[in-house]
Amino acid sequence: MIRIFVMIFSMGVLLHAGITDFKTIEKATKAYEEKAYTKSASLLKSLDAKSPQKEYDLGNALYKSKNYDAALEAYEKAEGVDEAQRLHNIGNSHFQKQELDKAIEAYEKSLKLKEDEDTKFNLELAKKQKQKKEEEKKKQEQKDKKDQKKKDDKKKDQDKKKKDNKNKGDKKKDNKKKENKKDKGKKKDDKKKDGKKDKEKSDSKKEKKPKDKKGDKEGSQSKEQKKKSKEEKLKEQELKRLMKKMQKGKTPTMMYQMGDNKQPRKDDDVKPW
Repeated sequence: MIRIFVMIFSMGVLLHAGITDFKTIEKATKAYEEKAYTKSASLLKSLDAKSPQKEYDLGNALYKSKNYDAALEAYEKAEGVDEAQRLHNIGNSHFQKQELDKAIEAYEKSLKLKEDEDTKFNLELAKKQKQKKEEEKKKQEQKDKKDQKKKDDKKKDQDKKKKDNKNKGDKKKDNKKKENKKDKGKKKDDKKKDGKKDKEKSDSKKEKKPKDKKGDKEGSQSKEQKKKSKEEKLKEQELKRLMKKMQKGKTPTMMYQMGDNKQPRKDDDVKPW
Protein backbone atom coordinates (compact mmCIF):
# COMPACT_ATOMS: atom_id res chain seq x y z
CA MET A 1 0.00 0.00 0.00
CA ILE A 2 2.23 2.74 -1.30
CA ARG A 3 0.71 5.88 -2.66
CA ILE A 4 2.48 8.78 -4.23
CA PHE A 5 1.40 12.32 -3.48
CA VAL A 6 3.30 14.09 -6.18
CA MET A 7 0.45 16.51 -6.92
CA ILE A 8 0.22 17.63 -3.30
CA PHE A 9 3.98 17.94 -3.13
CA SER A 10 3.97 19.87 -6.39
CA MET A 11 1.38 22.34 -5.15
CA GLY A 12 3.36 22.95 -1.93
CA VAL A 13 6.61 23.38 -3.83
CA LEU A 14 5.12 25.62 -6.49
CA LEU A 15 4.38 28.29 -3.94
CA HIS A 16 8.13 28.88 -3.59
CA ALA A 17 9.44 27.40 -6.85
CA GLY A 18 10.04 28.82 -10.25
CA ILE A 19 9.05 27.66 -13.69
CA THR A 20 12.09 25.28 -13.89
CA ASP A 21 11.08 23.40 -10.69
CA PHE A 22 7.52 23.11 -11.98
CA LYS A 23 8.69 21.48 -15.17
CA THR A 24 10.93 19.08 -13.20
CA ILE A 25 8.05 18.06 -10.95
CA GLU A 26 5.83 17.55 -13.97
CA LYS A 27 8.48 15.28 -15.60
CA ALA A 28 8.95 13.33 -12.34
CA THR A 29 5.20 12.76 -12.05
CA LYS A 30 4.94 11.60 -15.66
CA ALA A 31 7.94 9.22 -15.23
CA TYR A 32 6.36 7.73 -12.12
CA GLU A 33 3.06 7.15 -13.93
CA GLU A 34 4.97 5.51 -16.78
CA LYS A 35 6.70 3.26 -14.14
CA ALA A 36 10.07 4.83 -14.87
CA TYR A 37 10.72 4.94 -11.15
CA THR A 38 14.48 5.42 -11.25
CA LYS A 39 14.07 8.42 -13.60
CA SER A 40 11.35 9.85 -11.36
CA ALA A 41 13.57 9.53 -8.28
CA SER A 42 16.49 11.16 -10.12
CA LEU A 43 14.32 14.15 -11.16
CA LEU A 44 13.00 14.58 -7.61
CA LYS A 45 16.53 14.54 -6.19
CA SER A 46 17.53 17.36 -8.55
CA LEU A 47 14.99 19.75 -6.97
CA ASP A 48 16.44 22.43 -4.72
CA ALA A 49 13.25 22.65 -2.64
CA LYS A 50 13.36 20.76 0.67
CA SER A 51 10.15 19.54 2.26
CA PRO A 52 8.73 16.39 3.95
CA GLN A 53 6.46 15.89 0.94
CA LYS A 54 9.39 15.86 -1.48
CA GLU A 55 11.19 13.23 0.68
CA TYR A 56 8.04 11.14 0.89
CA ASP A 57 7.52 11.21 -2.90
CA LEU A 58 11.23 10.42 -3.38
CA GLY A 59 10.88 7.49 -0.97
CA ASN A 60 7.94 6.13 -3.02
CA ALA A 61 9.93 6.36 -6.27
CA LEU A 62 12.95 4.67 -4.68
CA TYR A 63 10.73 1.94 -3.20
CA LYS A 64 9.23 1.23 -6.62
CA SER A 65 12.74 1.00 -8.10
CA LYS A 66 13.53 -1.62 -5.37
CA ASN A 67 16.14 0.58 -3.73
CA TYR A 68 14.78 -0.14 -0.25
CA ASP A 69 17.69 1.26 1.77
CA ALA A 70 17.49 4.64 0.04
CA ALA A 71 13.68 4.57 0.34
CA LEU A 72 13.95 4.12 4.12
CA GLU A 73 16.31 7.09 4.37
CA ALA A 74 13.82 9.25 2.45
CA TYR A 75 10.86 8.09 4.56
CA GLU A 76 12.78 8.87 7.76
CA LYS A 77 13.20 12.47 6.53
CA ALA A 78 9.55 12.77 5.57
CA GLU A 79 8.23 13.55 9.06
CA GLY A 80 5.29 15.96 8.75
CA VAL A 81 3.23 14.00 6.19
CA ASP A 82 0.50 11.50 7.13
CA GLU A 83 2.30 9.61 9.93
CA ALA A 84 0.23 6.45 9.66
CA GLN A 85 0.92 6.31 5.91
CA ARG A 86 4.62 7.04 6.40
CA LEU A 87 4.92 4.22 9.03
CA HIS A 88 3.01 1.88 6.72
CA ASN A 89 5.56 2.49 3.93
CA ILE A 90 8.50 2.16 6.37
CA GLY A 91 7.04 -1.24 7.38
CA ASN A 92 6.83 -2.23 3.69
CA SER A 93 10.49 -1.30 3.14
CA HIS A 94 11.60 -3.41 6.11
CA PHE A 95 9.39 -6.28 4.91
CA GLN A 96 11.07 -6.25 1.49
CA LYS A 97 14.44 -6.42 3.23
CA GLN A 98 13.14 -9.40 5.30
CA GLU A 99 13.62 -7.35 8.48
CA LEU A 100 10.36 -8.77 9.79
CA ASP A 101 10.61 -7.61 13.42
CA LYS A 102 11.09 -3.98 12.32
CA ALA A 103 8.29 -4.32 9.76
CA ILE A 104 5.88 -5.67 12.41
CA GLU A 105 6.85 -2.83 14.77
CA ALA A 106 6.17 -0.17 12.08
CA TYR A 107 2.78 -1.73 11.11
CA GLU A 108 1.65 -1.90 14.73
CA LYS A 109 2.58 1.79 15.28
CA SER A 110 0.68 2.73 12.13
CA LEU A 111 -2.45 0.85 13.28
CA LYS A 112 -2.36 2.63 16.63
CA LEU A 113 -2.67 5.92 14.78
CA LYS A 114 -5.23 4.78 12.26
CA GLU A 115 -7.10 1.56 11.43
CA ASP A 116 -6.35 0.39 7.94
CA GLU A 117 -7.16 -2.94 6.24
CA ASP A 118 -4.03 -2.95 4.10
CA THR A 119 -1.83 -2.33 7.14
CA LYS A 120 -3.59 -5.15 9.07
CA PHE A 121 -3.11 -7.51 6.12
CA ASN A 122 0.57 -6.63 5.86
CA LEU A 123 1.02 -7.08 9.63
CA GLU A 124 -0.50 -10.61 9.55
CA LEU A 125 1.57 -11.44 6.49
CA ALA A 126 4.75 -10.30 8.26
CA LYS A 127 3.89 -12.38 11.34
CA LYS A 128 3.22 -15.50 9.23
CA GLN A 129 6.42 -14.91 7.33
CA LYS A 130 8.31 -14.61 10.60
CA GLN A 131 6.77 -17.83 11.94
CA LYS A 132 7.59 -19.64 8.71
CA LYS A 133 11.13 -18.34 8.84
CA GLU A 134 11.54 -19.50 12.44
CA GLU A 135 10.21 -22.96 11.55
CA GLU A 136 12.57 -23.17 8.60
CA LYS A 137 15.40 -22.07 10.85
CA LYS A 138 14.44 -24.72 13.39
CA LYS A 139 14.29 -27.39 10.68
CA GLN A 140 17.62 -26.25 9.34
CA GLU A 141 19.14 -26.43 12.81
CA GLN A 142 17.74 -29.95 13.26
CA LYS A 143 19.08 -30.89 9.83
CA ASP A 144 22.44 -29.39 10.70
CA LYS A 145 22.46 -31.38 13.95
CA LYS A 146 21.65 -34.59 12.06
CA ASP A 147 24.28 -33.83 9.46
CA GLN A 148 26.78 -33.05 12.19
CA LYS A 149 25.84 -36.27 13.99
CA LYS A 150 26.36 -38.22 10.75
CA LYS A 151 29.73 -36.53 10.30
CA ASP A 152 30.67 -37.30 13.90
CA ASP A 153 29.51 -40.92 13.55
CA LYS A 154 31.39 -41.23 10.27
CA LYS A 155 34.49 -39.75 11.89
CA LYS A 156 34.10 -42.16 14.83
CA ASP A 157 33.82 -45.08 12.41
CA GLN A 158 36.89 -43.89 10.52
CA ASP A 159 38.80 -43.42 13.77
CA LYS A 160 37.69 -46.87 14.92
CA LYS A 161 38.78 -48.43 11.62
CA LYS A 162 42.12 -46.63 11.87
CA LYS A 163 42.49 -47.84 15.45
CA ASP A 164 41.55 -51.41 14.48
CA ASN A 165 43.95 -51.32 11.55
CA LYS A 166 46.64 -49.95 13.82
CA ASN A 167 45.96 -52.66 16.39
CA LYS A 168 46.06 -55.28 13.63
CA GLY A 169 49.32 -53.81 12.38
CA ASP A 170 50.73 -53.78 15.91
CA LYS A 171 49.52 -57.35 16.42
CA LYS A 172 51.17 -58.43 13.19
CA LYS A 173 54.36 -56.69 14.27
CA ASP A 174 54.18 -58.42 17.66
CA ASN A 175 53.56 -61.78 16.00
CA LYS A 176 56.42 -61.12 13.63
CA LYS A 177 58.65 -60.21 16.55
CA LYS A 178 57.58 -63.37 18.36
CA GLU A 179 58.23 -65.42 15.25
CA ASN A 180 61.64 -63.78 14.87
CA LYS A 181 62.36 -64.53 18.53
CA LYS A 182 61.24 -68.12 18.01
CA ASP A 183 63.42 -68.38 14.93
CA LYS A 184 66.34 -66.92 16.84
CA GLY A 185 65.68 -69.27 19.74
CA LYS A 186 65.39 -72.19 17.35
CA LYS A 187 68.63 -71.19 15.69
CA LYS A 188 70.28 -70.96 19.10
CA ASP A 189 68.89 -74.38 20.04
CA ASP A 190 70.10 -75.77 16.73
CA LYS A 191 73.50 -74.24 17.36
CA LYS A 192 73.48 -75.75 20.85
CA LYS A 193 72.47 -79.10 19.43
CA ASP A 194 75.13 -78.85 16.76
CA GLY A 195 77.64 -77.85 19.44
CA LYS A 196 76.50 -80.75 21.57
CA LYS A 197 76.85 -83.13 18.63
CA ASP A 198 80.29 -81.77 17.87
CA LYS A 199 81.19 -82.18 21.52
CA GLU A 200 79.87 -85.74 21.52
CA LYS A 201 81.86 -86.47 18.40
CA SER A 202 84.99 -85.02 19.95
CA ASP A 203 84.30 -86.99 23.14
CA SER A 204 83.82 -90.15 21.13
CA LYS A 205 87.16 -89.50 19.45
CA LYS A 206 88.75 -88.96 22.83
CA GLU A 207 87.22 -92.21 24.05
CA LYS A 208 88.65 -94.05 21.07
CA LYS A 209 92.14 -92.84 21.86
CA PRO A 210 92.32 -94.65 25.21
CA LYS A 211 91.14 -97.78 23.40
CA ASP A 212 94.00 -97.33 21.04
CA LYS A 213 96.26 -96.92 24.05
CA LYS A 214 94.78 -100.06 25.50
CA GLY A 215 95.47 -101.74 22.23
CA ASP A 216 99.01 -100.46 22.45
CA LYS A 217 99.16 -101.84 25.97
CA GLU A 218 97.86 -105.18 24.81
CA GLY A 219 100.41 -105.05 22.02
CA SER A 220 103.18 -104.38 24.50
CA GLN A 221 101.87 -107.18 26.72
CA SER A 222 101.94 -109.62 23.81
CA LYS A 223 105.52 -108.55 23.13
CA GLU A 224 106.38 -109.15 26.76
CA GLN A 225 104.72 -112.57 26.64
CA LYS A 226 106.67 -113.40 23.52
CA LYS A 227 109.81 -112.19 25.22
CA LYS A 228 108.95 -114.26 28.31
CA SER A 229 108.23 -117.33 26.24
CA LYS A 230 111.65 -116.98 24.65
CA GLU A 231 113.23 -116.70 28.06
CA GLU A 232 111.30 -119.73 29.23
CA LYS A 233 112.47 -121.68 26.20
CA LEU A 234 115.99 -120.65 26.95
CA LYS A 235 115.54 -121.66 30.56
CA GLU A 236 114.10 -124.97 29.52
CA GLN A 237 116.96 -125.52 27.14
CA GLU A 238 119.43 -124.51 29.86
CA LEU A 239 117.64 -126.80 32.28
CA LYS A 240 117.83 -129.70 29.90
CA ARG A 241 121.46 -129.02 29.36
CA LEU A 242 122.07 -128.95 33.11
CA MET A 243 120.05 -132.14 33.58
CA LYS A 244 122.14 -133.91 31.07
CA LYS A 245 125.28 -132.60 32.71
CA MET A 246 124.07 -133.65 36.17
CA GLN A 247 123.17 -137.06 34.98
CA LYS A 248 126.62 -137.42 33.65
CA GLY A 249 128.24 -136.08 36.84
CA LYS A 250 125.83 -137.84 39.26
CA THR A 251 125.47 -134.56 41.17
CA PRO A 252 122.58 -134.68 43.69
CA THR A 253 120.15 -131.84 43.45
CA MET A 254 116.58 -130.86 44.41
CA MET A 255 114.21 -130.41 41.51
CA TYR A 256 110.93 -128.43 41.42
CA GLN A 257 108.28 -128.28 38.78
CA MET A 258 109.11 -125.46 36.45
CA GLY A 259 106.54 -123.04 35.14
CA ASP A 260 104.13 -123.53 38.06
CA ASN A 261 103.94 -121.27 41.09
CA LYS A 262 102.19 -123.91 43.13
CA GLN A 263 104.18 -124.69 46.33
CA PRO A 264 104.50 -128.36 47.46
CA ARG A 265 102.41 -129.48 50.38
CA LYS A 266 104.23 -130.09 53.72
CA ASP A 267 103.27 -133.72 53.89
CA ASP A 268 104.75 -134.34 50.48
CA ASP A 269 107.83 -136.42 50.69
CA VAL A 270 110.43 -134.70 48.66
CA LYS A 271 113.30 -136.95 47.97
CA PRO A 272 116.44 -136.37 46.10
CA TRP A 273 117.33 -138.46 43.22
